[in-house]
Amino acid sequence: MRIRLLGPVELRTGPVGFTTVAGAQRRAVLALLALELGRVVPVERLCEVLWGNRPPSSARAAVQGHVAALRKVLVDTPFELRTRDGGYLLTGPADDVDALRFEALATRTAGPADAAGPPEDAEAVALLEEALRLWRGEALADLPDTPLRTAAVDHLNRTRTDVLLRWAALQLRRGTGAAAVAALEQHVRTDGLREELVALLMRCLHRAGRPADALTAYHRTRRRLDRELGIRPGPALQAALAEVLADDGPEQPAEAAAPVGPTVRVPRRLPRRPTGFAGRRAEFDRLDRAGLPGRTAGGPILVTGPPGVGKSALAVVWAHRAAARFPDGLLYADLRGLTASGPARPEEVLADFLDELGVPAGAVPADRADRARLFRERTAGRRLLVVLDDADGADQVVDLLPDPGCVTVVTGRGHLQDLLALDGAAVLQLAELPEEDALLLLEHALTPERVHGDPRAAARLVRLCDRLPLALRIAAARLAAQPGWSLSAFADELADEQQRLTALSTDSTFGVHPRLDLTRRRLSAPAADLLAALAAHPGDRVDALTSAALLGTDTPAARRALDELAAHHLLTGAGPGRYGRAPLVRPFGAGLLAERAEPLRQLPGERLADYVLAVLRRCGRFLDPWQEGAGAPAHPPQALPDIADIRTALDWFRAEEPTVRALTETTARTDPGRAWQLALFSGALHHGLGRFTAWLDCADTGRRAAERCGDPVPVALLHDSRARALVALERPREAAEAARRAVAVLDPAGGPGAAAARIRSLATLGLATALVGDRAEAERLIADALALALATGEPRHLVEATVHQGLVGLAAGDLEAARRRSWEVRDLLPAVPLTRIHLWCLLTEARTLAPTLRDDTADLLWHRLLAACGEAGLLDLHAAAERSYAAHLTARHRSWEADRRLRAALAHFRAEDRRGGGPSEITTGLAAALGPDPADRPAQD
Repeated sequence: MRIRLLGPVELRTGPVGFTTVAGAQRRAVLALLALELGRVVPVERLCEVLWGNRPPSSARAAVQGHVAALRKVLVDTPFELRTRDGGYLLTGPADDVDALRFEALATRTAGPADAAGPPEDAEAVALLEEALRLWRGEALADLPDTPLRTAAVDHLNRTRTDVLLRWAALQLRRGTGAAAVAALEQHVRTDGLREELVALLMRCLHRAGRPADALTAYHRTRRRLDRELGIRPGPALQAALAEVLADDGPEQPAEAAAPVGPTVRVPRRLPRRPTGFAGRRAEFDRLDRAGLPGRTAGGPILVTGPPGVGKSALAVVWAHRAAARFPDGLLYADLRGLTASGPARPEEVLADFLDELGVPAGAVPADRADRARLFRERTAGRRLLVVLDDADGADQVVDLLPDPGCVTVVTGRGHLQDLLALDGAAVLQLAELPEEDALLLLEHALTPERVHGDPRAAARLVRLCDRLPLALRIAAARLAAQPGWSLSAFADELADEQQRLTALSTDSTFGVHPRLDLTRRRLSAPAADLLAALAAHPGDRVDALTSAALLGTDTPAARRALDELAAHHLLTGAGPGRYGRAPLVRPFGAGLLAERAEPLRQLPGERLADYVLAVLRRCGRFLDPWQEGAGAPAHPPQALPDIADIRTALDWFRAEEPTVRALTETTARTDPGRAWQLALFSGALHHGLGRFTAWLDCADTGRRAAERCGDPVPVALLHDSRARALVALERPREAAEAARRAVAVLDPAGGPGAAAARIRSLATLGLATALVGDRAEAERLIADALALALATGEPRHLVEATVHQGLVGLAAGDLEAARRRSWEVRDLLPAVPLTRIHLWCLLTEARTLAPTLRDDTADLLWHRLLAACGEAGLLDLHAAAERSYAAHLTARHRSWEADRRLRAALAHFRAEDRRGGGPSEITTGLAAALGPDPADRPAQD
């Protein structure tokens, strides 16, 4: 043993003898790292064990100091303390940490008592005694008193009591209960309200020929329960009392020492404990708290989660660990909720349970309700654990629930919600394993050396298995069967989404695909249709409106289908009204969709594209209201999001932009007519959010799709969209070249669509040319655009040309012309709704303010403009206004105000970047304009 935690914290660095690590806080850091041996401990948790919820400002520096000192102390030990991202990792042999050795010994002997012979009992007794000898007093006795230290001590104390109970129960069964009396008496003095502990002491005293002492222990506990808790002794104490009173003779053989009396059968039915189980410490703690025998809540504990997450394994492992808490027995039933043969019939399970409880076959009622009533009667007043595994639904479970004084654990992923309302159930929702626990599971199955030999591939393998225990076990089994396979090569095989489910399924009954298929068979037709249709959705999140579009139905019907998929854990809640998909569910849905006939296979994708196009067009009313495009959609959606203004349009696009971009790329290969429209209509929204590079990439994708369609008008519009993105990226020469290509592909004698595209392309080319510095050519191009717009007689074309005429004037320094053009455009625009063009015109007017205008008047105009841009949520326009106002302030010799405003704006837009998922070109441009913060520069002498 090298690190001792079960008492004062001590470390052995030499061949013999332990020393106390200097400083209570340093000992606390060592203790937490040792308890989490092999796992990264975040700095925040180390702060929590030292200071609780109120760490000082110097906490991180203090932790770093303690870690540096511990590294020196650990030099001559088998332990190594490493720095990891966000925390620290202590590695070394677990058996050299007494607390971990203790828990390992406890786990090895955690199975329920059964009819095993003396050799097995003797071995278990020896292991348990070894575990108990590791304790030297109160665990972590000399550490700071923080909530985290208290929680760790409580966990260790609970495990110690469980070990003591198992050891004493084995001694009692072997007829040597007297050997356990001293240890039990000592423990009762510190934990005298734990009734099963006192009951076991009474039986050991009784079998040791000390019935008077057994009765004294009972009455002492009875009085304490009444005085401190106001309750009477429970079933365990009452049963022990009855045993003592019924037989005050000499010690009986071991067979007569049944925990609940000679006339009641004690069932001990559990499946074999799963091997290689890893992680789930937090879940075990929750089960420990919720699964206290005799608790007042009385409702079942529901363990739910997606297919393959390890619900059954968790329930069985915990039942083995907690078996000593239930002296009146353990019952287990496989309810076969997801088997091809169909779910188990409750009346048959009840008959089986009653038989285990000693009810003769002739006394078992024929009626299901009568059997349920008898089951509750036979379990009343008992401390019994019932595990109902793989439940089909609440209807199957409700009659299998014992008396509320017992503890029931139900696993399943069907419709178990009714149990929440009817029986006050507690819910334990299992998620995927944390990455560290998933890697530990691989280590158990493959050996640590093989996993550590290629940590990148192991981490990738864990991600591709979605951190699901079932998938990880199958992957590990395949790798174990093929020692020559590298983890990297197998990860490459799993990276192919079409082959992933096949690779993670071993035969027709075991694996991820069979589990998913069994779940799919229980779905209603709309929910099964949605599961397949979602394969056409390229994003990770979906809502009711999108689902309605995929199904071609109304929103309430789509919401019901979503709720059903979520109830079966094929979807998970990702926010109000939004759901996420696990990576392994996506290829399963794709397989379902691929089984359909060709027209039906394409239908969900077409519906989704038409829905997104409809929303983009609605958003376009506020950003680019006269965007050119194709006609009405083939599959008009029944409902759209409530887009009421610029901000709600941008909020929708911020959430859906990854999906829109991915949909554009996928449809470009199969449906170019829709792809180019998706690219075109999303351009103004990319612009508004300042996502200029994404805009350029999307426009490139759309242009290639438009070229496949053979129509020059969309090709020109996408060249023009590229040009505008390049202007926003401040690459005017490339923008001018893209705009020239737009003009070149159009036939001057084309129809109205060609004229509109030509006006837009000429206007963009004029602006790009002005930015390059060729004012005369820019004015000629804008004049051509304006003449063509006047010839069409369309106000929208006139607005397009006039806006750009003003921008060209501004770029050329003709402020008066820019101001006049802005006024003309505002006269042409309707007052409602407020659009991006309105705000852009106001910005142009602000940029052309006369230098003689009073400061307070000019500031008022600028502040109104900035407030309007901020309220609209147009990040690019807001940033442009901030930079322009800073230039205005600098020109008026108010540079310190300009610097302050730009730095505040940069902080604001960086916060917006975090909402959007990454840095944008807006913050890059602002940061470049600012330069370094003077506060960050070194002081000068």
